[in-house]
Amino acid sequence: MDTSASVSNRLKMLTFVLLAATLSGIFEPRADSGIVTNSSRVLIVQNRAATRAFSPQPAPIREMVSEGITRFTTKPTAKAAWLSLVTTQDIIGLKVFSAPGRDTGTRPTVVAAFVESLLEAGFPASHIIIWDRRDSDLRLAHFHELADRYGVTVTGAVDEGFDDKYSYDTALVGKLVYGDIEFGRKGEGVGRKSYVTKLLTHRVTKIINITPLLNHNFAGVSGALYGLALSSVDNTLRFEESQRLATAVPEIYALPEIGDKVVLNVVDALICQYEGEERTRLQDSSALNELWFSLDPVAVDVLALQALEKEKGTDKRKTPAKEIYSNAGLMELGTSDPNKIKVERVRLK
Repeated sequence: MDTSASVSNRLKMLTFVLLAATLSGIFEPRADSGIVTNSSRVLIVQNRAATRAFSPQPAPIREMVSEGITRFTTKPTAKAAWLSLVTTQDIIGLKVFSAPGRDTGTRPTVVAAFVESLLEAGFPASHIIIWDRRDSDLRLAHFHELADRYGVTVTGAVDEGFDDKYSYDTALVGKLVYGDIEFGRKGEGVGRKSYVTKLLTHRVTKIINITPLLNHNFAGVSGALYGLALSSVDNTLRFEESQRLATAVPEIYALPEIGDKVVLNVVDALICQYEGEERTRLQDSSALNELWFSLDPVAVDVLALQALEKEKGTDKRKTPAKEIYSNAGLMELGTSDPNKIKVERVRLK
C-alpha cells in the first residue's frame, strides 16, 4: 500500500494553514500549547570525566548510559529499562549522524556504550543495526569497527535501497541523483516523491535516535528531527533550504514507517560544536560532558538550539530554521515550547 498520504489530513491542514499565514506575514509560528507530559521530559546525565581534551572516555560514558537509561525509565536495572522500550524480538536500529566523522558527529564511543548495554541485557547482536544515510560515512567515522568488535550490523539507508510502496509526496520537484528510485526516469510527477529506505520498511522495527550537539546552518541543529527525516528517504536535495525544511522535516518524520518506530532520543552532548556544521572545529566547541535522554524529539532539538546559542555567546540568533520545531509542535510530534519541557539533571562523580 502506498503511504504517500500517510500524514493525516488534519496534520497537513495544520501545516498548510501555518505556512500560508507565515508567508503572507500575518502570523508568526508559535509554540504548541500542550501541557508537560512524560514525553516532554528530558533527562540530562553529566560526568566531567566523560571527555579528556575532547577525547571520549569509554568507562565514564558506559556509566552515563547505564545511569541514564535506568533513571529515565525508572527501572531498577538496565535490562528492565530496555525491556520497557523494546523486546528481544525487535530489530533495533541505532540511528547515528556520521557524515561529520567520529570527532564531530555521533561518537562511536557513545554508540559502543549503548551496544554493550543492550548486549548485557540479553539482546542478540544480530538484532542490533547501527545505521545512517550512507555506509561510506559510517566507515569513515569508524562505526564498522563496532561491527567487528560486537558482531552487530552496520549499514546505510541508501545502500539498502528504497521502497517504492512507501513515500512522502509533495509538489516540490527535486533534482534526482544516482541512488534515488526515480533517477533517470522521465514523465509527469517524476521527482515529487521521496521514498522510504527498505531498511525501515523491511528490517528495523524500533529506532534509538542518537544525534550530536552540532549546529546546522539551515536546520539550526543536526538533531533528532532533521537527522532521522533526511536520512530515511531519497530525493532530499530539494529540501536543503530553511523554508523547505520547515515543512518537509516534520512531515517526513511523521510517516509511520519512520517516527512511529522511535522509542528513545539521545543527544550526544559530550561536546557542543556551535559553528562549522560537518567540519570539525574544536575552536568553536565546548565540552559539556552530557548525554540527554527523551521520548520527545522536538524537546531535545529545542533544548539543543538553546545550548548552541548559549555556547556561542548569544541568545539573539534569528533563523527560519526554528519554524521546523514550531511546525513539529503544531503537528503534535512533541513539545516546542521550552517552558513546557521538564528537564532533570543527574551529575555523576
